[in-house]
Amino acid sequence: MKKILALILSLLFSGLPAWVVPGTTVAAEQVVYVIPLTGPVEPGLHSFLERSFQEAERAGAEIIILELNTPGGRVDSASAIRDLIFDSPVPIYAYVRYSAISAGAFLALACQALYMAPGSSIGAAEPRILTGEEVGEKELSYWESQMRTVAERQGKDPQIAAAMVRREIEIEGLVAAGELLTLTSAEAEEIGFADGIFATRADLLAHLGYQAASVIVAEQSPAEGLARFITHPTVATLLITIGLAALMIEVMAAGFGVAGLISLLAFGLFFGGHIIAGLAGMEVIFLFILGVILLLIEAAFPNFGIIGLTGVTSIVASVVLSAPTAEAGFRMLATAVLFSVLILLVALRFLKRTGLWSQLVLQFAETKEQGYVGPADMSYLLGQEGVSLTPLRPSGTAVINGKRVDVVSEGGFIAQDAVIIVAEVEGTRVVVREKKMNGG
Repeated sequence: MKKILALILSLLFSGLPAWVVPGTTVAAEQVVYVIPLTGPVEPGLHSFLERSFQEAERAGAEIIILELNTPGGRVDSASAIRDLIFDSPVPIYAYVRYSAISAGAFLALACQALYMAPGSSIGAAEPRILTGEEVGEKELSYWESQMRTVAERQGKDPQIAAAMVRREIEIEGLVAAGELLTLTSAEAEEIGFADGIFATRADLLAHLGYQAASVIVAEQSPAEGLARFITHPTVATLLITIGLAALMIEVMAAGFGVAGLISLLAFGLFFGGHIIAGLAGMEVIFLFILGVILLLIEAAFPNFGIIGLTGVTSIVASVVLSAPTAEAGFRMLATAVLFSVLILLVALRFLKRTGLWSQLVLQFAETKEQGYVGPADMSYLLGQEGVSLTPLRPSGTAVINGKRVDVVSEGGFIAQDAVIIVAEVEGTRVVVREKKMNGG
């Protein structure tokens, strides 16, 4: 009887999916998320990687492969991305496809393991300022410690990582004093700095045990690509330079013209890229617009420079708040101001040769020969007596020294034909008061 019952049950469940059969499970499909890291390391890259890491987690990825081909970039951006890698719940492995130089080497070492393709290279992580000069000992020491830390975390020799930063470090048979260390894939594998050399991504996945996994390759959106381009220090500085130079030309000119449009376009790209990259919010747009409005008010109605100074401060604040750090913002702004002044000087020399110069600067003096008559000096009337020809309520006409003069009473109403005396003269404004019969 038991055998018959078992046979019946087996026949009933045999036609059902495995998930409804008690005690059976279906293995979930493995997912590998691949993120290409190409181009310079700049603030816009952080936004792209943050989104990609979140998508990998939502997709249930087993691992993330960070494929590197980068010449390096900003130290502060690399540090922020390092934090993203450390905080990711999904394991991240570096695969250097072509090169991981400078900040790229730092990010490769920040991952859980380092793999390289044949012919690739890693190293040369000496920090440089945007102008090309060497950084101070304080910054160099900090960056060296960061390189040592990520190398130790990955189980690599920290001295090798340090030799990529400092020229004075010598490692026998590897790098001489006075040279920066850059390793080829073969050299890295020989000294155990790379965890393996794999010609293709498929070979690497097979080594990691994910040869049958579903591979998702992250794609950079057009907006993220634009943001990465704009937030590059050189491009960002160039946009500020163009924006400032065009803004100064526009303030000098009457009305709103081509220079104003160029300025708006340059600053719009600058702020838009930094907002997309997550470096700034709408408050920087508000500060910038406020600054421009205040500068235009100062140009139209001079106010001892107070409004203009407030406008300049507002624009400076908007730029600095958009930068990754205040120091980077001030450095970028100082460079932009210098070059924008040079552009303005060159532009003014060019405009002098064209008809546009006459729209910026008055070309002749308002002389008598040109038919212009300046306001008369009325100060000689001070203390003189006269008679009001019309009632003064408070303005009207009076005769002083035999001449008709437009006057205004000092106080209230003065009747017609009253004897008046000039009490004050302010340019062409003649202030009179009624003369008392007692001589007052």
